[in-house]
Amino acid sequence: MAASLLRFRTSFTLPFSLIPNSIAINSTVSRLAFSTASASPRKRVGTHNGTFHCDEALGCFMISLTSNFHGAQIIRTRNLEVLDSLDAVLDVGGVYDPRRDRFDHHQKGFDEVLGNGFTTKLSSAGLVYKHYGIEIIAKAIQLDEGHPDVHCLLSAVYKNFVEVLPISKVVLLLYRTSFHCAIYQAVDAIDNGINQYETDQLPRYVKNTTLSSRISRLNLNWYDNDQSPEKEDQAFHRAMNLAGNEFMDVRFLIFNKCIYFHAKSWLPARSVVMECLASRKSIDSSGEIMLLTTSCPWKLHIFDLEVEMKIDPVLKYVIYQDERNNKWRVQAVALSPDKFESRKALPSNWRGLTDDNLSEVSGISGCVFVHSSGFIGGNETYEGALAMARASFYA
Repeated sequence: MAASLLRFRTSFTLPFSLIPNSIAINSTVSRLAFSTASASPRKRVGTHNGTFHCDEALGCFMISLTSNFHGAQIIRTRNLEVLDSLDAVLDVGGVYDPRRDRFDHHQKGFDEVLGNGFTTKLSSAGLVYKHYGIEIIAKAIQLDEGHPDVHCLLSAVYKNFVEVLPISKVVLLLYRTSFHCAIYQAVDAIDNGINQYETDQLPRYVKNTTLSSRISRLNLNWYDNDQSPEKEDQAFHRAMNLAGNEFMDVRFLIFNKCIYFHAKSWLPARSVVMECLASRKSIDSSGEIMLLTTSCPWKLHIFDLEVEMKIDPVLKYVIYQDERNNKWRVQAVALSPDKFESRKALPSNWRGLTDDNLSEVSGISGCVFVHSSGFIGGNETYEGALAMARASFYA
């Protein structure tokens, strides 16, 4: 029996170390140490062999960031006797039991969600994040697990990475709608076969450079002569590194979707936008024009903070200074984060005009431009940008 089990089992050690303010990952696949030995002091984490996907690659990476599973061996098999002997199992085995670190989501009746307002059914990565996310984030940003910033980031990172990260278990219908904010689809949603929205329409364009697609391409090709378990494990290791690097933001391979981004940029920017929203009526009595006092990624926060702060009526325009040339911008707020259309675009007779022509038509001095779609315009001065926002609002 032992010999037959070994035939289905391969393992490798995840070569990474967590150090303050950074993640060091050794991605030299050629030096991986594969083993079939069972007497190892390290914890052993199992997932299925065969074709891999983003959710178990990311899940294996995340669980290996924890104290319990740091430096764990990753064992890829579908043999239930082998899986039963392991310390944790992800995306295979038909069991969800966090007390035993069993994180599969394929079994009938599974309907676990993150909670706290999130209703998307979880994938294996989502399950790991639900039970270990607080520890992972607290370690990454070096705060106590009870710190309020850690809990704030838990939801933000889930919303902007784990829930909206694309994976490759995508049937044709899901692939046709595989963009969120024109870039991402949900890890948990796609892995559980949930459409982002109901539609019979094909997208205007296809996005095939997502993390999902890149991880999918790391699988062995059907025409490769070497289809051995060892070769497959090496490919899975590369997939783990790719998913893990983006999750921890080692190489900034994606924008605005990582722990360090959220800790060092997202959270401080949220505070700036919150203060600007609170003082918006000092800019204009309507309360629908906001001055952004500090350059930061404000679009990530407007929609959430409007709900949280019970902003009514909602914001229509944001004024800010372009630090590259010290000129001022007035930007119309979009209908929603995934829409190009504005709540109230700049006037149609301004669109596409520049400089003196624009100033003459608008009656506002110092105008620089208005985009042809009306979502943004520019002026030489703050006063001019505010006048453009007010004229657009009251038009």
